[in-house]
This record gives sequence, structure tokens and C-alpha cells, in this order.
Amino acid sequence: MKECVILAGGFGTRLQAVVNGAPKCMAEVAGKPFLQYLFDYLAGENFNHVILSLGYKASVVVDWLETQNRPFAISYVVEEYPLGTGGAIKLAFGKVKGEDAFVMNGDTFFDIDSDLLLEFHKSKKPDISLALKPMFDFDRYGSVELDSEQRITRFNEKRHKEAGLINGGVYIVAKAVFVKLALPEKFSFEKDVMETHVHDVNIYGSEQDNYFIDIGIPSDFEKANMDLRGK
Repeated sequence: MKECVILAGGFGTRLQAVVNGAPKCMAEVAGKPFLQYLFDYLAGENFNHVILSLGYKASVVVDWLETQNRPFAISYVVEEYPLGTGGAIKLAFGKVKGEDAFVMNGDTFFDIDSDLLLEFHKSKKPDISLALKPMFDFDRYGSVELDSEQRITRFNEKRHKEAGLINGGVYIVAKAVFVKLALPEKFSFEKDVMETHVHDVNIYGSEQDNYFIDIGIPSDFEKANMDLRGK
């Protein structure tokens, strides 16, 4: 079973001027809620179960979900208060039926071959597998470093780089991670799991140079409106 958790509880502080109070995942991009592009992608990649982790204006997303007729089962959880990315993932994993699941952000579209990442995950048997995007002349994202076995050895802070690999925001996470680590209810998955435990949790990275867009800032939101027109 292919399952995916979508982090869809974000307020979208930097986008409020253009999304008029909507949850970030429901921001209208080229005439459709951004979440619709993610659902179309997941349907095309033959996912069986999608779990949304909701927070800000959850009812707006739930109402939209009721209009959807998809080839996968849909579940959701709702944060009573913000839990951070890690707490939101942990909460949603209560609905995951298998031993691991994909995780993606509700404001990012990375058009990876999910079966390739799944094969990579099965071959390496890590705690977490990341889809990595090669980038050039960038400063908005941190970069990652790999050893010869594709294990991630370091997460670098944001700074200008001529070229590097970034965390593309699509993971496969083993459910056992949440048993292995003593984690609070509220935490950051990026900071408190991946960066803090990079040497004692097995985190591997697989590069895919496919289309990537993060609508988290107005300039990239406008770019997404151009890129996704007609999709």
C-alpha cells in the first residue's frame, strides 16, 4: 500500500496578501486549489491512501475534500493547536496503516517518480529517505551533504551556493522513527529529527532532477501560476 501524509495545516503568513485568508494548501493557483495539483499527482502515482494533517481553517479543506472523488482513500487529522511539522507528521501517522509512508508539504510540488524513491527506500532500509533536488545559484534553501552510500551526513544552513542538493520536501518515513526517538508533542521534523539526529538516525537521500515549486513566498506563488496553467 502506498500511503502519503500531506502537511496541510499552514497559515501561510508570507502569502496572506495574495490568498485572502485561505489555508496555504488551498491557495488558488492557475484557477485551482494548490492541493488539487498534489491530489492529481498522487492519483497518477497510484497512491492508495492519503492522510492530511490539518490545522488553520481545517473546515475549508474538509469541505473541499467532500467534493473529491479520487482513486485513493482519504483520511485527515486536525491539530487542536500548532504542533510544528514533526508533531503534525506524528499525529497523522496515527492513521498510517503500513510500516512507512510518504510525507510531503501542502505548499510544495516536487514531481518525483515516487516508485523510484520507494525502491531506493527498500534497498537502503533507512529510517528516512529524502527526495533531493539539484539547484544552482540559490540562497533560499539549505543544502545537504551525502557520503558514498547516499547517507546524509550534514544539513547545511541557508546560504548562497553556486550548486548543491536541497531537501525537496518529499520523504519516506518509517513509523518506527517515532518509537525510536523520545519526541515531545510539538517539534520540528527538520530541526529536531533530521538535523539533530543526522548521525544516529539513518537518513538517506536520492536525487531527482524533476519539476519543483514551493509557493511559500509571493514571487514563487506567481511563478506557480504561470507554470501550472493548463495542468
